[in-house]
Amino acid sequence: MLSFDCFWSFRSPYSYLLMPRLEALLRDHDVTCRMHIVRPIAVRQASFFSNADPLWTGYLLRDTMRTAEFLGMPFRWPRPDPVVMDRATRTYPAEQPYIHRLSRLGQLACERGAGVAFAAAVSRLLWDGGTDDWHIGDHLARAVAPLGLDLAEMDAAVAAEGERLAAAIVENEADQRAAGHYGVPLMAFRDEPFFGQDRLDQLIWRLRQAGMTTRAVE
Repeated sequence: MLSFDCFWSFRSPYSYLLMPRLEALLRDHDVTCRMHIVRPIAVRQASFFSNADPLWTGYLLRDTMRTAEFLGMPFRWPRPDPVVMDRATRTYPAEQPYIHRLSRLGQLACERGAGVAFAAAVSRLLWDGGTDDWHIGDHLARAVAPLGLDLAEMDAAVAAEGERLAAAIVENEADQRAAGHYGVPLMAFRDEPFFGQDRLDQLIWRLRQAGMTTRAVE
């Protein structure tokens, strides 16, 4: 069976916007996806946004809202933002409790064969606008429970294996660059990178060229 890689971040709106179509691809075709969780660029390179052209952020917000509308997906920036930011100075403190927890949980889910499903469920919780304070209470636990995942057990595993999981995520980031790009979502198939949610159709085109078939309906 054909397979491809996907490098993905919980803070990326475009990663969220990709997920329903990625899930449909995997559901309807004989192909598998190796999900790799990476940290957001704001955490890996804290000066990235403070050095960006002022037009960059405005366009990002407009384009993500437009893309969500085009795809028929609910969309709102998470509350709270998974990455803690000082908006006055456009800087990011070293302490980042939310994104490190999410990323390590995501890495653990990938290792347990539930990476895509976990990323999809959690990204909906963060980005679809239906939940405030996603980080407290039972919001996360309820989001992943239908997948057969026990959040309390996973949090305990993250606490026990945090350094190993963090190292695995750093390794994912090295593999991401080796695949041909530093951004997310990034799909890679046979040494060819496909950067952005708007490149999924081209990935599907390549997979079909390589012999991907529609999954038989049972």
